[in-house]
Amino acid sequence: MKNTLKSFAALSLVGLPLLLNSSAMAQKTATRADSLRGSITPERAWWDLKHYDLRVQIDPSTKSIKGSNKITYKVLNQASVLQIDLQEPLKITSITQGGEPLTFRREGAVHWVTLTKKQEVGQVEQVLISYEGIPKEATRPPWEGGITWQKDSKGLPFVASSNQGIGSSIWWPLKDHSADEVDSLDMHVTVPKGLMDISNGRLVEIEVGKDMDTFHWKVVNPINDYGVNINVGDYVHFGEKYEGEKGTLDMDYFVLRENLEKAKVHFQEAKRMMQAFEHWFGPYPFYEDGFKLVDAPYLGMEHQSSVTYGNGYQNGYRGRDLSGTGWGLKFDFIIVHEAGHEWFANNITYKDVADMWIHESFTNYSESLFLEYHFGKEAGQEYVRGTRMNILNDSPIIGSYGLNQRGSGDMYYKGGNLLNMLRQILKDDALWRDILRGLNKEFYHQTVTTKQVESFIAQRYEKDISSVFDQYLRDTRIPQFEYYYQEGALHYRWTNALASFSMVVDINLDGKEIRLHPNTSWQKISTPAFNVLSVEPNYYVGTLESK
Repeated sequence: MKNTLKSFAALSLVGLPLLLNSSAMAQKTATRADSLRGSITPERAWWDLKHYDLRVQIDPSTKSIKGSNKITYKVLNQASVLQIDLQEPLKITSITQGGEPLTFRREGAVHWVTLTKKQEVGQVEQVLISYEGIPKEATRPPWEGGITWQKDSKGLPFVASSNQGIGSSIWWPLKDHSADEVDSLDMHVTVPKGLMDISNGRLVEIEVGKDMDTFHWKVVNPINDYGVNINVGDYVHFGEKYEGEKGTLDMDYFVLRENLEKAKVHFQEAKRMMQAFEHWFGPYPFYEDGFKLVDAPYLGMEHQSSVTYGNGYQNGYRGRDLSGTGWGLKFDFIIVHEAGHEWFANNITYKDVADMWIHESFTNYSESLFLEYHFGKEAGQEYVRGTRMNILNDSPIIGSYGLNQRGSGDMYYKGGNLLNMLRQILKDDALWRDILRGLNKEFYHQTVTTKQVESFIAQRYEKDISSVFDQYLRDTRIPQFEYYYQEGALHYRWTNALASFSMVVDINLDGKEIRLHPNTSWQKISTPAFNVLSVEPNYYVGTLESK
């Protein structure tokens, strides 16, 4: 028996993009805090977010913040207790409704707020939460987030938030769960004079004070809470107009003064990104709020309409090609990957972080689609195949629901290869593009589940692909195409797979392409003897010759 499985290269964990040690996370014992953070508790379920009016004052000298959040919500069911999240060491100083103070009890990051006014179904209500303190400082942003307090080369403050995973409640009070996106947002960020704050959406006005200035930003589209950000520094601005699928899009760039000249050259990548992704995914989802790239004191993050950048004005991922093919040095990884999240993460957002693959698999795959748009199909496919060397197959891609637990970091490269393989199965590039664009249209500005995404894709296929999703998202084994030749027939099956696994595969026999329909039982077809059998390389599978 000859094992020709070639798909599993060793992996160095140093410097991989946005990969998280989520296998260990998924295996840890779940706590009540995990459940309160990750589930739709009864105290979250009865009210629907409509608007946040967030006001924050930043003091870099003491690394402290203080402010308030006025939450507007619609009552879905009668209740009297509200769950508000804010993580220590920050403290809520008061909560009021209609000017009347409310009592609340703290349990870790959760604040149980007792309402005195009767909550009538269908009514729109507000609560005002004031808070202050020294927020958790980011230790390894963006992976281990919080607030980053740095200084630029001139010694001026350079401050930013990054909080996917750890939660937005690390720096402001809110309903900290992705299933309920707020419909719109106002942010008023007060910073020391001479600095600017760059946040989401469009700048409405600058309120000039004696020692501090307040920057008012407005978002008119739904926004996931982890996509809300602050960026404070000695910023300068330039921009351009992009004539896109929905008209004229404002593309604005805010960079540290010292980076202006190189940014004017390097940020031309943003327009190339927009051209490619509007082609593949449909119109940029937030024309009304514009698009921004913003210098940040860490690698980067997909904050909605305010994508942060810290890749050193170089191509690749910190100058490296993550595919080992050479194609990864043809683009700036952070600009392309993080902006790709505007479609998959910000437009289409997971309801539960267990389904984070919806964000990361599609956006990892977007890197190869960017290459295909600008350099041709084979360039993109060489790139996505090259990233297989980064796959661990350590734990399932889908995490544990209701516990704020992601699945394996394989959601990036394994997920991207899954999508590329689905395209190969379909063998219709025009339809594949329609599926990608259709996802962004069908789930426009919505939160979704894996089941919804799977169902949407499956409906476009003429064959059952449910076992393919089960194998690659919910299992760690990579199927092997096992075969042998005997008495004028090729015998074949899938092994190292779920018993229910069934997937078409394209093989090549001495230059002749054949499409087979294996499952986990032996099948055979009559064929002349052959010298070489190979599986189409866009299938992420192994091969095993039995003798």
